[in-house]
Amino acid sequence: MSEPFDDGSEGLPCVLSEDVTAFMTDPALPPWAMGPVVAAMVEIGETRGLVAGSTVAEDWPECRLLPLGEDGALGIIEYVIAKDAVPPQVIVTRVLLY
Repeated sequence: MSEPFDDGSEGLPCVLSEDVTAFMTDPALPPWAMGPVVAAMVEIGETRGLVAGSTVAEDWPECRLLPLGEDGALGIIEYVIAKDAVPPQVIVTRVLLY
């Protein structure tokens, strides 16, 4: 498993993949989903991707899944912690709503 990193800075930018950008700007996005998804993205950025309750992919520890809503009732957010990128960032790669 990958070790947590800390370069002394606060948070990391939370960047959206092209697919997630399209998802978030789609007029068909249910109105109830916007608030929880944005709140999760803020938490992902503020915690540098190390959100309590997120799970780590066994073969790719930089990839994490975060349940959305209480006990994941609303869906899942998938993201990658790109600590070696310049600048370091967290990339939200997928949002799956139930």
